[in-house]
Amino acid sequence: MAPSPQCSAIASAMGRKNISYGQLASQIGAPEQRVVDICTGKVTPTSGEFSSISRVLGIANVGVLRTVHVACLTLQI
Repeated sequence: MAPSPQCSAIASAMGRKNISYGQLASQIGAPEQRVVDICTGKVTPTSGEFSSISRVLGIANVGVLRTVHVACLTLQI
């Protein structure tokens, strides 16, 4: 079983879209492990990766998502 996203905003968006890490990775053109590491907070995404993930997940305001993502990872919520 894949680990859950550490960020509640990304977890919610993935659930809403019913999309797996593998599907997300395929759609943004990145290795699945890189997407898992981004979503679980093990690595910091580049601006391009963050924008691509936001686009695929249907999150319009990338700036707000970035702020929420950082807060989730910092506070571990």
